Amino acid sequence: MSEYSLICFIVVNEFCERFSYYGMKALLTLYFLNYLKWDKDLSTAVYHAFSGLCYFTPILGAFIADSWLGKYKTIIYLSIVYVIGHVVKSVGAIPTVGSTELHIALSMSGLILIALGTGGIKPCVAAFGGDQFGEEHTTERQKFFSIFYMSINRICFGGDCYALAFGVPAALMVVALVVFIAGSSLYKRTPPQGNILWEVCNCIGFALKNRWNKSKHDSPRQHWLDWAEEKYSMRLIQEIKMVLRVLVLYIPLPMFWALFDQYTHATCISSSGKTSKLNLGLLDFGACYTVILTEEAGEIVPHKIEDVKANNVHIAYQIPQYILITAGEVMFSITGLEFSYSQAPANMKSVLQAGWLLTVAFGNVIVLIVAEGAGLEQWIEFLLFACLLLGVCIIFSIMAHFYTYVDPEEMDKLYLENSVREEDDSDFKKKNNEIQLNKTGKSTRM
Repeated sequence: MSEYSLICFIVVNEFCERFSYYGMKALLTLYFLNYLKWDKDLSTAVYHAFSGLCYFTPILGAFIADSWLGKYKTIIYLSIVYVIGHVVKSVGAIPTVGSTELHIALSMSGLILIALGTGGIKPCVAAFGGDQFGEEHTTERQKFFSIFYMSINRICFGGDCYALAFGVPAALMVVALVVFIAGSSLYKRTPPQGNILWEVCNCIGFALKNRWNKSKHDSPRQHWLDWAEEKYSMRLIQEIKMVLRVLVLYIPLPMFWALFDQYTHATCISSSGKTSKLNLGLLDFGACYTVILTEEAGEIVPHKIEDVKANNVHIAYQIPQYILITAGEVMFSITGLEFSYSQAPANMKSVLQAGWLLTVAFGNVIVLIVAEGAGLEQWIEFLLFACLLLGVCIIFSIMAHFYTYVDPEEMDKLYLENSVREEDDSDFKKKNNEIQLNKTGKSTRM
């Protein structure tokens, strides 16, 4: 079966999973405001905390995949956790189930499980899809990441029946899991390489300790990680250098996501609270009203006072903005996914994918610190983030200019050839020593 037929299972799985995630997330703020009766500040804080957690947990998923279970089993097991989270979240939205406190407890438990599930499989699915392409299919792999990201793009829906609205994403996550398992016999599976993250941390720690203790007495090294040569292989040291160079390049990138994630959440906040049991007539978009309720002839009668006039800017002016935002997201995200895969050593593919996803997590942290802490008006917030992103673009352009691409597969071949030569040399030395010993034995017996 061709790679294109094979990746259909992975792409459909990702499409259903993303539909499940974004379908649930699109209603989350409205659920907090209208169902749990939280205020705007608490709803916003929990929303961004959940978003951030979803992009911190990829580190855990990458650790499990590369060090213990492998990508395939990690996707299966954490998808089951994901489904359980959706079910718990849906049960928490059923009005007849317990008190408000129970609804909150179930909702938070469900969100934690969802964050663990969706974050845990994020770095594994992309890296697992890339693993299906050999080194001779680089162009096809790049096309895969484009199709893969197309399946990520969110499809949202709304409604007031939150239990049903959260239940549909749960069902779609089940479909995603079934589709992924259906292709099990066709996948290429890369076995886990042992506790690679722990080994990386130990190597870095040993290098820093060795440098601190011996730098004053020994000759300087070309790179600070070279101080670990006494204990760790040159190959591992070079692989860590590769990963660290990419992670340093990612430092400015959270600002993109800090700005990008603003518009989706701001839309939910601005559109919430419009439902009313009273007939207030047609409310103009963007206007602000004070409604006074009076009792007349035994009935409640509303009286509207327009405090802020309706917007007179046509909504079509938003179309160019959405086109530019979408174009920026597509170019930024697809390139980042493919770059993270292509620049990672074979045993750290999921780790570097998790590093890429961490930029989204830190973007949400920036939103919590700046947007929620400063208490600025929305237009000032957007302008601030836009200016910060412009500065980040300049910094990142300079950093990217000095970055040198590497080919991990060529490096693997080089180290493989070197290891073969070393084995040949050791065999030669061993045989030579045996000959010398035999000669010595003969001369002794004479």
